[in-house]
Amino acid sequence: MIFAADYPLLDVFWTILIFFSWIAWIWILVVLLTDIFRRRDIGGFAKAAWIIFMIVLPFIGVLVYLIAQHDGMAERNAQQAQAMEKAFDDRVQQAAASAGPAAEIEKAEQMLSRGSINQTEFDALKAKALGAH
Repeated sequence: MIFAADYPLLDVFWTILIFFSWIAWIWILVVLLTDIFRRRDIGGFAKAAWIIFMIVLPFIGVLVYLIAQHDGMAERNAQQAQAMEKAFDDRVQQAAASAGPAAEIEKAEQMLSRGSINQTEFDALKAKALGAH
């Protein structure tokens, strides 16, 4: 049975260092595999070759991929961030465009005052605006 006295402090530090290095390694591998599968500029055989290279020679494969593809990874991440930001902005603009029932009722009142619609049509538009939201 192992007790704390049988496991010296430097061994504890070494174990912690190895454990966190292993976690960092898995993190890097997940990031790189995500980048490989997300790429559109290479085909399936090239993707498979990179993955096999990373599995057979893990340290060399990852380092070679990072050295060879670092600019491409940065571009793809920037493009993805811009696409997500644009999608968010579009969604916010779409939500802001529909001002709600008050704006619809105000528009109907303006149409009523201009004589474009009668009171019955105004009441129907008002009910629809209030019922829709």
